[in-house]
Amino acid sequence: MAYRESFYRFLMTQRNPGSADDIAQFANNAQHDSSFPKQEEDYEKLSDYLPSMSVFDKAYQLYLDNMN
Repeated sequence: MAYRESFYRFLMTQRNPGSADDIAQFANNAQHDSSFPKQEEDYEKLSDYLPSMSVFDKAYQLYLDNMN
């Protein structure tokens, strides 16, 4: 089985404090959330933690695209 980094680790590569991009802002906010599930890869488990957010769906798709 191939190694796949956690969603959080990928998301941290999308941070950009000066950006108005929604994924960058999501990443910036996740960095400051001490209870964010940092080791998780699974969409359903992450989705259970996060409120309904279209930016999460967009970021998760980007994560999957980068893992392939």
